[in-house]
Amino acid sequence: MKRFLKLILYYLLITFNTFVFAAEDKGTNDLKIGVLVPLSGEFKSLGEEVIYSINLGLHDIGNPNVRIYPKDHGSNKEKLIASCEEFRDEGIKIILGPVESKYLNELKQFDDLIFISLSNIFSKNHENIIMTGINLESQLIAIKKFLKKSKKNKTAILFPKNEYSTHINESIKMVNLQNTKIFKYEVSPEKITKQIEKLTNYRQRKINLESRIKKLEKSEEPKDIRELNDLKQKYTLGKINYDSFIIIDFGDSLKSVLTSLVYTDVAEKDVLIISGNQWFDESILSETSIKNFYFPSINYKNFTEFNERFLKIYNYKPNEISILAYDSIGLIYYTWKNNGNINSIKNFNFDRKIKAKIGNFSISENKVIQDLNMYKVEENKFILEKF
Repeated sequence: MKRFLKLILYYLLITFNTFVFAAEDKGTNDLKIGVLVPLSGEFKSLGEEVIYSINLGLHDIGNPNVRIYPKDHGSNKEKLIASCEEFRDEGIKIILGPVESKYLNELKQFDDLIFISLSNIFSKNHENIIMTGINLESQLIAIKKFLKKSKKNKTAILFPKNEYSTHINESIKMVNLQNTKIFKYEVSPEKITKQIEKLTNYRQRKINLESRIKKLEKSEEPKDIRELNDLKQKYTLGKINYDSFIIIDFGDSLKSVLTSLVYTDVAEKDVLIISGNQWFDESILSETSIKNFYFPSINYKNFTEFNERFLKIYNYKPNEISILAYDSIGLIYYTWKNNGNINSIKNFNFDRKIKAKIGNFSISENKVIQDLNMYKVEENKFILEKF
C-alpha cells in the first residue's frame, strides 16, 4: 500500500513545475508547506484535486522557493496523526489541510504546528488552526446586512435537525440576528411539508379563502364579483407571520423546503426567501419551484474563471473546495512575504482585508470572516444583488 501511495504522489508531482517539492532540495530560505489531504480511501480524488489547485497557485506565485510536501491522511485519525508526526520530524511547521473538521481534537495535539484547514466549521477560536472555508458566520453577516437593506424585521430561520444543529445555533448567536424565530425541521420530505404548513399557518389561510369565496358568491355587487374572480385564482387568503425566511440547507433537502413554501402559497413578492451559500449549484436553476430567492456566496466571476481554467488544464470540473485550496496557498505565501517568516499562527492575523479569488476576507484572533456577495436566482441565472 505504501508503494502504491508513493506512486500516486510521484505521478502528481511530475505533473507540476519546478516550484513544487523535490526530495533532494534542502534550501534554508525555502517556504516549506506540508499538505495534509486524503490520497487514499473514499476521498482520494478530492485530495488530488486539492494538490492540483495548489499547483495552479504555485504557478501564479512564480517563486521557486515555495515548496509543498504532500502527505496522506486517508480516512482515519491514526493515519492523520502519523502524517503530522512526520511533518514535525521533518521540520515542516505550516500545514495546508485537512479538508474536514472532524479531526480538530487530533490537530490540537500538535500545538507546535500551524494548520490552514479548508473546513468551514468553527464555533470558537483555535490556537493552532485557521479555517478558510466559507463559514456560516460570514454567510449570516451578509444575510443580516441584506435583511436590513430590504427592511425585513420578522424572520424565521429554518434548518434541519442533524449533527450540525448545535453549530448553526452558535453561529446565529454570534451574529446576533434579532427579531428571529428558529425553526428546526425533519429531513423527510413528507414531514417537511407538514411542518411548513404549520409554520405558515397554511390551513387557516385556506379556510379564510374558502369562507370569503362563499360569502362573495352570495353577492351580486360588481366589486364583489371582481374580488371573487381574483380569489378563485388563489390558494389561500391572509398573510403569514414572517416577512423573510432564512433556510440553512442545500441539495435535495433545500429543494424540498422551497417546494413546500410554494405548496403553502408563500408569495415571493411578499416574503424574502434566502438560503445559505449554494456554491452556484446549477440544479437550483432548473429543479426548484421558487425562481426568485437569494443566497450569499463568493465572487461568481472569479469562481467561474477558476473552474474554467481548472477544466482546461486537468480536463474535469473541480469541486468547490479547490478554489479554497488555491486561495489558501496564496494566503500562506502572502503571510510569509509580509513577515519575512512565519513563526506562529499570530502572523496570519492582519489588521487589513486580504484580497483573494473568493473575494475579500479578514483574519482576527485566528478566525476568518469573508466579505460575501448576495446573489439572486432569477430566470435561470445567478444575478449579483447590490446592497
